[in-house]
Amino acid sequence: MNSTSTRHPGLNLGHAHGEAHEASEELVFGFWVFMMSDLIIFGLLFATYITMLGGTAGGPGPHELFELKSAFIETMLLLISSFTFGMASLALKYRSDRKVLVGWLVVTLLLGLGFIAHELYDFHKMFSEGGVPSRSGFLSAFFALVPLHGLHVTGACIWLVALLGQIAVHGLDTPTKTGLMRLAILWHFLDVVWIGIFSIVYLGGIA
Repeated sequence: MNSTSTRHPGLNLGHAHGEAHEASEELVFGFWVFMMSDLIIFGLLFATYITMLGGTAGGPGPHELFELKSAFIETMLLLISSFTFGMASLALKYRSDRKVLVGWLVVTLLLGLGFIAHELYDFHKMFSEGGVPSRSGFLSAFFALVPLHGLHVTGACIWLVALLGQIAVHGLDTPTKTGLMRLAILWHFLDVVWIGIFSIVYLGGIA
């Protein structure tokens, strides 16, 4: 494929989408750069968490606070939402009926909201068991990393609601298409980060 058909890493809309395909080059490349800066932040927080893993200061640790079943459910919610967003991206590229695109996006949104609700319940349970950030270095590191990911998912859900509003008002115009392409990058990125959290924080902590 030459540069006119492949403009950036990720889903390319192709010439059938004309203006949106052209506009995506700079917008999506810039968003990839932003994602790389976000990756550095998460990398630093992962390193901090690993360093502080044993710093419980006599307070509750991973074995007392983490529930693997709950973390697994959250993982499944995000993995499935990544699949449904991928289906929405394909519906956009291949010009499926708009109802198909919106349907996949709504399912993705519901899965994302389910993840957030489940995570908030976990945090509430941890607080009730004395797992507050000020209790130890371990808990401070945990609550610097995991809720930050949750805030990203919350922001992604808000962005998705806004894009659904754009589709309802303006249809699939160029800003809406490029917005969906960038949100897809963020959504899949958050899925990858969560796999790291599940593996390092939950599985590693309990092990």
